[in-house]
Amino acid sequence: MKRWIISIGILGLVVSLASLFYFTKLSVTAQSVVLSGQVFQASFSSAIGKDALENEDVYVEDQQGKKVDANYSLTSNGKSIEIEGLNEGSYILRVKDKLGITKTGFPFHVYKELPTVQSEAELKAHFEMVKKLQNIQNEKFAFTETAEESSELSSDARGSGDHSTTNNQVEGVDEADIIKTNGTHIYSITENNIAVVNIEDPTKMKEETKIRIGSDYYPMQLFLSDKTLIVLAQKNSIHALPYEQSGNDIARMSMPMDSMTTALFYDISNPAEPKLQREVGTEGHMSGARLTAGTLYYVTNVYPNFWIMEEQENTELRPYTYDSEKGDTVKPLPYEDLSILPNSKEATYSIITALDVSNPEKNEVITKGYLGGSEQLYMSKNNLYLTSSIYEEGTSTGKMFWNPGSMDTEVFKFALDKTAIQFVASNRLKGHILNQFSMDEHDGYFRAVTTKGNSWNENEVSENNLFILDEGMKLIGSLTGLAKDERIYSARFMGDKAYMVTFKETDPLFVIDVATPTSPKVLGELKIPGFSNYLHPLDENHLIGFGYETRVDTQSGGKEPLIMTEGMKISLFDVSDFANPKEKDTEVIGDQGTYSPIQYDHHALFEHQEKHLYGFPVSIYERQPGKEYADFKQDGALIYEITPENGIERKGDLLRPEVSGQMYEEWESSIQRIVYAGDTIYTIAMKEIKSYNINTYKQTGLVKF
Repeated sequence: MKRWIISIGILGLVVSLASLFYFTKLSVTAQSVVLSGQVFQASFSSAIGKDALENEDVYVEDQQGKKVDANYSLTSNGKSIEIEGLNEGSYILRVKDKLGITKTGFPFHVYKELPTVQSEAELKAHFEMVKKLQNIQNEKFAFTETAEESSELSSDARGSGDHSTTNNQVEGVDEADIIKTNGTHIYSITENNIAVVNIEDPTKMKEETKIRIGSDYYPMQLFLSDKTLIVLAQKNSIHALPYEQSGNDIARMSMPMDSMTTALFYDISNPAEPKLQREVGTEGHMSGARLTAGTLYYVTNVYPNFWIMEEQENTELRPYTYDSEKGDTVKPLPYEDLSILPNSKEATYSIITALDVSNPEKNEVITKGYLGGSEQLYMSKNNLYLTSSIYEEGTSTGKMFWNPGSMDTEVFKFALDKTAIQFVASNRLKGHILNQFSMDEHDGYFRAVTTKGNSWNENEVSENNLFILDEGMKLIGSLTGLAKDERIYSARFMGDKAYMVTFKETDPLFVIDVATPTSPKVLGELKIPGFSNYLHPLDENHLIGFGYETRVDTQSGGKEPLIMTEGMKISLFDVSDFANPKEKDTEVIGDQGTYSPIQYDHHALFEHQEKHLYGFPVSIYERQPGKEYADFKQDGALIYEITPENGIERKGDLLRPEVSGQMYEEWESSIQRIVYAGDTIYTIAMKEIKSYNINTYKQTGLVKF
């Protein structure tokens, strides 16, 4: 029996939860928090006709029980209603049941801006609601579909000046990485330390010092900002610091995610003697970080142990923060810095921390916590977007089987002004978002591509979509139903064009015109063997794809052909004729098993724009005659010159010699990143850095650390 499903935020907990059990036939998902000027939305499990509005089967009433005069509209498929023109205040969405007799209400509130949590009681009420919803779901089925993970690492790999800069998605928005360089020094994470290597003379490189941050820390990523080095690290135990309220220690000891993301700021005016200026900590695991206009932003996720509220009276449900400038205590965030995001039914916090790094010792740290988990992160110069997956109820086929429902994505938009953070709006998109490159902001419009459904689910075959939203996150344009029975492997937005690679048996590259946000359209499509995991712009008419070659195995006993992954593939796409995209050139490296970190981390790409050079670390596997599987051959790095005129040409072979009988690469010397400074290329491994002449590719230096 299907039941009413309600999206619950701050209001209407008792009435809404009761409604889960009273009504049948039609499932409804309704917002509970709306910001003034935004559109109130509600979705239905099956289509309703326009007569539902005319007959007042669905309408909104105010607190006095009067129907509200507003702009009501149904979507084209009849499964969603949008209501505009609501003033600030409390309302109830009324929906008649199928018999037209009984009405039920879905309370919601229109706020001028997102309200903050007012008290401990309100916060506990939210977690009690989450517990009840999770118990209901656990009674129905025991597994959920999980979103595909995507790496949020970074690298100093791109540049057109005298040294490498980061291969960032958005110009002017820096991304953190395990390696950073300013042209005179390379700062590299090596185990639990930061190696500081002087590269002013590439033939006489030397390690000037190691920044040892302690065994309780695990360094993850770095930023460089003028004379400041920022180390983002995971602190293994936040109990190394005392709590402001010792009464909560026992409750926190059993917390499943007992960790803190810390930002350590070092003065590197003298690189040989870095000085720790400040340490800032935010509870949770980091989901992403950016640095723009001198301001650091990082986002963490926290899942408090709300299940022990009944057993432990003093359970602290707020996330903790730490600031060395404010003493040696870990303190919970004030209630006024916490908000519950619209449609949130989650127990996970997304915490946004911001600091102006122009004076990291003195400037104020701003931290805001939002109840509503986040997965993917995209940031422009002015806005931050976080995504959260929403799982619809599946259908039971018996005690042992369950067909999962669809997975959608809620996208939350936050406006940024230095350290000021303000929630703007959110919207729900059909399908799930692969990674940060599936999102983009251009001329105030937010664009995203999603995959809806699964290729293995016969009840909901996968298809792919493109959505365009305005500054208020209202959907104004879309393309749906692209490449059925396939999923997105990579995407790239470039101004007025969007490029999307899907795959199942061949690699369709879609060229999509998004110049007119209200009416995007597919201009062209190219189908080739293989697929690209990452698309990189060469110029406005050419793209480079990094992925894998594939082959079709028809020897499968009469079953469907198997698609076998082969060697790593580089493709040069010519999209100058948008209606007829072409694969102008290709390069296939090794056989099955060959891989590079660029396949899952775009920051592993080395780029020298002036010399048209592109490179990446690689481990090569080759299949010997008569063998079914490929064996490890060698590892190192490869450098290519890629131009529209001459295609893909290998220029630098920085591979280590083959070693007979070696099963896999050695982690200490396996290259992680490639950077350049002046006329020298540097390969960075966990325990060593090598230098090479950029013209001859001959090794000129080596330093071990």
